[in-house]
Amino acid sequence: MRNKEATRVRRDWVPYARGDVLEVGIGSGLNLPFYSKEVGRLYGVEPSLQLQKLARKRMAGQAINVEFLAQSAEEPLPLPDQSVDTVVTTWTLCSIANPLRALGQMKRVLKRSGCLIFVEHGRAPDADVSAWQDRLAPLWKRIGGGCHLNRKIDSLLLEAGFEINELRTAYLPGPRPMTYTYQGFAHV
Repeated sequence: MRNKEATRVRRDWVPYARGDVLEVGIGSGLNLPFYSKEVGRLYGVEPSLQLQKLARKRMAGQAINVEFLAQSAEEPLPLPDQSVDTVVTTWTLCSIANPLRALGQMKRVLKRSGCLIFVEHGRAPDADVSAWQDRLAPLWKRIGGGCHLNRKIDSLLLEAGFEINELRTAYLPGPRPMTYTYQGFAHV
């Protein structure tokens, strides 16, 4: 997710984060350059120590400081209830084994006045494309780090108890089964 279009999408959405922020699946820190000065504290959930190391290198020379939470997003987060202003997920919900459990943790720590910013790929509305997503999903999951191509992100958010305030969907450049995106804001 380091291509030109993914970078543009990150640049469009991540700057909306404010206050104390929880980024779920911070990975190698590709979102770090796009956080504004409006971010006070950033918690980054990332179970991979190797990816954390890459994110630390990306942080060098930047004003933002990250407190890494080396765990799965499905595990109880070591943060108090209603303690963060913004939750950010970018291309993350596809690879979490139990996305509803992870979304439950995000909902628990998000302030009632807070915002979930999401940029995810998932199930396309076009029957031909979604049929390919279903065919490819078992193989893609094995070679793509647990990525599920066919998760319907808006339905997951609603089932977890979020209210979607803004939703934009579109195909990004590339193979359609892999590039249908859900982008937007949700609240508790």
